[in-house]
Amino acid sequence: MAFQGLRGMLTLDQLREEVQNGRIDTVLLSFTDLYGRQFGKRLDAEYFLEGAADHGTHACDYLLTVDMEMEPVPGYRAASWERGYGDFHMQPDMATLRKADWLEKTAMVICDLRDVHTHDYVPHAPRSILRRQIERAKAMGYDAMAGSEIEYYIFRESYREAARAGYAGLEPAGWYLEDYHIVQGTREEPLNGAVRRHLANSGVPVECSKGEWGLGQHELNVRYADILAMADRHVVFKQCFKEVADKQNVSVTFMAKFDAGRAGSSCHVHCSLWKDGKSLMAGPHLLGPIHASDVFGWFLAGWIRHVPELMVFYAPTVNSYKRYQSGSWAPTRLAWSHDNRTASFRVVGEGPSLRIECRIPGADCNPYLAFAAVLASGLDGIEKKWEPPPIFEGDMYAARDLPTVPATLAEAVERFEKSPFVREALGAEVAEHYAHFYRVEQQAYDRAVTDWERRRYFEQI
Repeated sequence: MAFQGLRGMLTLDQLREEVQNGRIDTVLLSFTDLYGRQFGKRLDAEYFLEGAADHGTHACDYLLTVDMEMEPVPGYRAASWERGYGDFHMQPDMATLRKADWLEKTAMVICDLRDVHTHDYVPHAPRSILRRQIERAKAMGYDAMAGSEIEYYIFRESYREAARAGYAGLEPAGWYLEDYHIVQGTREEPLNGAVRRHLANSGVPVECSKGEWGLGQHELNVRYADILAMADRHVVFKQCFKEVADKQNVSVTFMAKFDAGRAGSSCHVHCSLWKDGKSLMAGPHLLGPIHASDVFGWFLAGWIRHVPELMVFYAPTVNSYKRYQSGSWAPTRLAWSHDNRTASFRVVGEGPSLRIECRIPGADCNPYLAFAAVLASGLDGIEKKWEPPPIFEGDMYAARDLPTVPATLAEAVERFEKSPFVREALGAEVAEHYAHFYRVEQQAYDRAVTDWERRRYFEQI
């Protein structure tokens, strides 16, 4: 059937018709944990239509307090053994109802998490955090539009084979650097092409895919959208990619730095503010070669200034910080420039398309948290009417007088914890929840004995 609006998006009536005709029999309800992984339940489609579309379902509240291995972590106020690990409510956001084209007879819907007693949004849920910043923007008269450009590496081994090998010695899908390279891209088209088509048929309109600066590394971009819709598209994108790769017996990683000798994988984030369908970014003021508005300059200034405090939302793992190396295409210093890929903030476009690109986030970021950090920072700049620093021209890697991004997760967590702005923007309890989460992640690494240590010290020490 021809779906209304974006191809693959469904109304409840359209879903009902699909179910009656036997084309859909399962509805996947999902949300992301703090890492950005999707969790949820598969419901029988008829059961969903009989009431779950309205009242949703429940899930255990420990899912926002577990570590990567799904172990319950002590020290959280929101959920613990002492509190009994109860439930929260998964409330479907019916605006996200879509076909999951890569899955057999399946629709999916993204859920907001709500308290089972008060029905308020669970404050520390990633989508709730972004919603809070969107509400703040709307109260100030702004709509936010955003895009995220995600990079990834493809390997010829399946996920099961990669795990059995300890993720060592994997064979990349390509064997020479393939940035914009068509022949190498053609070799990887069985996966990239399948994902592009599945996404387009699942309400995630695609712009393009291209080779990147690594062996088997690619980037796939979906279209600019309302900031909440963009975050939703981002998580659908990653889920689709992993599951299609799994079906093809290959694997894909969104690690920020898979190999010390290869380019990292970024998630370049674009953002602009709009009102009544018109961009507010262009204006009469000359910032370098750019004709920009006051709103543009203030938003840019706030975004840059608050990066160190909110770095954990852009770079959430120990591995994230391995990406920030000079000459690596990843930024190391905080400044803005015009169409300059050495810059942490690259201003692109003109007129209605004028927007800010932040090149700091890695492909491992949780998009709800990254976009929340963008809005919280930029809106603070507008409220305080901060002026942006002067435009930088040249090689930003060589600019020793510019401030640097935090060098490690430990440093970033310390800045996050000590920031009054973070507590004000997120709320004290949410800030405490995430500080604990990132501290636990750092501690897990600190206790680990790595292959690097064994190679370096086994005989020589």
